[in-house]
Amino acid sequence: MIKKIFFQFIFFNVFFFKEVFAAESGGMPQLNTEFWISQIFWLIITFGVLYVVLSKLLLPKISSNLESRKSQIQDNIEAAEKQRESSEAKIKEFDEILLKSKLEAKNIYKEAREKTLKEINTKKEKLENQINEEIKKAEIEISLLRKNAHKKINKIAIETTAELLKKLIGAEVNNSSISAIVEDLSKRNESKYYDN
Repeated sequence: MIKKIFFQFIFFNVFFFKEVFAAESGGMPQLNTEFWISQIFWLIITFGVLYVVLSKLLLPKISSNLESRKSQIQDNIEAAEKQRESSEAKIKEFDEILLKSKLEAKNIYKEAREKTLKEINTKKEKLENQINEEIKKAEIEISLLRKNAHKKINKIAIETTAELLKKLIGAEVNNSSISAIVEDLSKRNESKYYDN
């Protein structure tokens, strides 16, 4: 309450007592009431000119710069959005191509594997058939040799015996008697040597 009264006292002293505003009292000359009208006039002129200069010259330029910057930023944002969409589309396309390539590679590998296995099986069967044919030929040759072996052995035995007897006795022995003896011996021992 006391503060309120104190501030009111100072306020009335400042506005209603001329001595407070006078230059002679040691106050500021700007606060002298004699010069208030001229100060208000120049204040209106100065701020009027400042307002006209700002509103007609500077503010339109600043406003147009702000608008151009705003439109530039908007254009850049739209371009960036288009680039992002384009990049996403390219990434999606790349992923699809990559997936398709993996599937194609997998199919090519599968086909090559199947083809190789088929070729291996074909060659294996062919080789087994050749081996079986060779085995059959060898078995036939062995059976033929087995059938004819005792005849050849008998012939060799007859010839060898004839030569040995010729050297031992000094005279030639009849081949028919030697062959009869060899035939008899081979018949006795045939089951011993030629049976399976």
